[in-house]
Amino acid sequence: MRALLNKCAVASLLAGVVAFWAVDAIAGEAGLGVSPAELSDASVAKGKAIFTGGKGDVPACMTCHGGGGWGLDAMGAPRLAGIGYPYLVKQLSDLANGKRTPSGAGAVMVVYAAGLTEQDRRDVAAYSSTLNGPPELSDLNQLKQDGTAIGERFQGEAIVKYGVYGKVSACSSCHGFNGRGAAPLFPVIGQQKYTYLINQLNSWRDGSRANDPYAMMRKMAKNLTDADIANLATFLATAKTSTLGDTEIPVTNQ
Repeated sequence: MRALLNKCAVASLLAGVVAFWAVDAIAGEAGLGVSPAELSDASVAKGKAIFTGGKGDVPACMTCHGGGGWGLDAMGAPRLAGIGYPYLVKQLSDLANGKRTPSGAGAVMVVYAAGLTEQDRRDVAAYSSTLNGPPELSDLNQLKQDGTAIGERFQGEAIVKYGVYGKVSACSSCHGFNGRGAAPLFPVIGQQKYTYLINQLNSWRDGSRANDPYAMMRKMAKNLTDADIANLATFLATAKTSTLGDTEIPVTNQ
């Protein structure tokens, strides 16, 4: 029995090492490795100045993303508040360098990101990651009244937690409990804006967004139906960040 337990312990340790190596490798491929020096060089104060007042021809981020950084469904603007510094730096850099080219209202982000220096982008990401005010969640009832198709929450929850056998993995396997994020690689998708979730899942599915390392999101999204996407967005947009009685929420902005 003791020998069996020892073998199990070794196997568990090896699995942990392999998992750590895999995440580290993906993070390197994704360009998400952020050194302590880069973190210390980012200025929250300068980022706040750009976020609230803009810089040069680049307007204030809060114009579209709101003062609290929680985004605006009407503009398709995503939540930036607390979704993770490395992830935000990567997205702004990808936008500035043409690796991510959104359509619709989001297309302006290519110009805005390019109008900021690399340091500016770090500063804005640092400030955005400190925003932790009261959640401003999507008003699904209002969206439905305005004619937006809303999915079935319980069906979206099932995919987030368990996936669909032979079709798509559970979202939580990468993005954590209810999509609350797994820094530094996987961003917060829980309590993200409904319209943004819909748009991005569609973009991953049709390949118009392709800045995901190893095409992970494209491989998952290609198997989703329109109903799946609506269901996922419906659940994630208002998903709880923790279970009943558990007030500890992991830090995701480092």
